Amino acid sequence: MNIVVLIKQTFDTEEKIVVQGGQVSADGVKLIVNPYDEYALEEALRLRDKHGGTVTAVAGGPEQCAEALRTALAMGADEAVRIEPAPGDDSASIAAAIAACVRPLKPDLLLAGLFAVDTGAGSVALQAAERLGLPHVSAAVRVEISGGTLIADRDVEGDVATVSVPLPALVTAQQGLNEPRYPSLPGIMKAKRKPLRIVGRSELAAEAASPATSRLSIEAVPPRSAGKRLSGDAPAELAAELARLLREEAKVL
Repeated sequence: MNIVVLIKQTFDTEEKIVVQGGQVSADGVKLIVNPYDEYALEEALRLRDKHGGTVTAVAGGPEQCAEALRTALAMGADEAVRIEPAPGDDSASIAAAIAACVRPLKPDLLLAGLFAVDTGAGSVALQAAERLGLPHVSAAVRVEISGGTLIADRDVEGDVATVSVPLPALVTAQQGLNEPRYPSLPGIMKAKRKPLRIVGRSELAAEAASPATSRLSIEAVPPRSAGKRLSGDAPAELAAELARLLREEAKVL
């Protein structure tokens, strides 16, 4: 099987987010592979070991995201591709670049994490699948390949739904799909010799898409103020006072 895994480099989940000048500051922060993408990568490696084939890790981003790709190679991916960023990138333009990069690879299976922990978004892989004309299964907690069919259990609000789709297809990985392995020392050494290809956006110009949105600024969450306790015995008066505070102070009404 020819398997492609989409990964993203994100802030460590323990990092404190600092907003400066309307942007999130990345100074001195620890960067990791998005945890949900690790589930996708682990599943790709298991399927390759069972069915044969190759696993290619693909990430879009600046030069520093090569560290995430090297981690994927150390975990067992066979090769990696980094797509260079473009000014003003958003989910639409990134998905278009990924689709253009992945199409020549002709994957039998495309895997990605359910969402990215830094933005909470999970649309890039789905947009890429739409551009590639692939069916998709989201929030998978079990994946099985039978001939040319993918059978998966999906996490659906605390229950499980079993679905099947023809290959090639996209699967997004939910927590619980597997337990990702740690890179071994031999794996880390081998990763240095595995191919890591860089693809410029000019190479993907034929399928390039302009950003559909623009980010004006980012604001930090305001400090939490002390709460207020309303006193009194008349429910009507308490309700009126609560409504006044929500309208005049909290400004949510």
